[in-house]
Amino acid sequence: MNGPFVKGPIEQDNTDSIVLSVQGVTKRIKNRNIVDKLSFEIHKGEIVGLLGPNGAGKTTTIRMIVGLIGMTEGDVIVKGKSVRKDFAGAIAHVGGIIENPEFYPYMTGYDNLKQYQRMTEGITEERIRTVTKLVGLEDAMRKKVKAYSLGMRQRLGIAQALLHEPSILILDEPTNGLDPAGIREMRDYLKRIASEEGISVLVSSHLLSEMELMCSRVVVIQEGKLVTMRTLGASGISDASTGAEPERVHVTLRVDDAAAAKSRLARMEEIRILNVSEESNEITVSVRDAYIPRMVGALGSEGIGLYRIEEIKESLEDEFLKWTGGNRIA
Repeated sequence: MNGPFVKGPIEQDNTDSIVLSVQGVTKRIKNRNIVDKLSFEIHKGEIVGLLGPNGAGKTTTIRMIVGLIGMTEGDVIVKGKSVRKDFAGAIAHVGGIIENPEFYPYMTGYDNLKQYQRMTEGITEERIRTVTKLVGLEDAMRKKVKAYSLGMRQRLGIAQALLHEPSILILDEPTNGLDPAGIREMRDYLKRIASEEGISVLVSSHLLSEMELMCSRVVVIQEGKLVTMRTLGASGISDASTGAEPERVHVTLRVDDAAAAKSRLARMEEIRILNVSEESNEITVSVRDAYIPRMVGALGSEGIGLYRIEEIKESLEDEFLKWTGGNRIA
């Protein structure tokens, strides 16, 4: 299933940066909670990844958000509209691809978009041109869809989902089956959609390395429950529930005298020495980010040569395995 979920024009509301609010959503089947009191928010223009092991409830959560299945408890608010109480009003702000995009293979890409235009009010020719340019399909719109690659069909699906100018784009495993080049293209186009159109994106995927490159935040669930929400960025992975940056960074220093460096750094209260290798003249420390210049200055004042300083970061995959117990594949 893909595309706009409802006909009709969209109300514009820029007064609140919260585009999507999942509020205590529960899905119960035969006395078992598939999703259990799940809550999170997505703000305008951010890309948020929904992560979890197989069976964690990711697809069930997405299906409840777009109204494909009902909620047992809780609610989903889209641009101030309740999915439970005002489905048409809420879903008018949503575009998405759930499962695989489906098109008429004997028609061109342009004709497929024209077909959706006929079913949805307010879509102009200019909008069709805008979305096809946004996803890089300008040169392929006159080709029949049966000649499209999988990546091109995925991009056409995103173009169709954007036609009615939604506030949020929801994608369930959009990179399934794509080759590395197609995955990179998909990532670049989604980032462009978020930055140029200000559209929020909620995406689930098994490819943690891609999520790390694409997303500004991740929501991690396991057994239907929220495990953590984390911010991703150049400063590392931080707890999004507090907005705090990582208090410390781990860095490895390559020096000309590891023993002398250890002796000097051991006298600095802000530094914790984690490992020393005199053989390779490397020392690994834990230090506050703002304290690094002082550390470098202290080594220089002792005449200790510093050849390299390198931050050690744990990948999203490493963190994910910690959050979920490390015993199941995402």
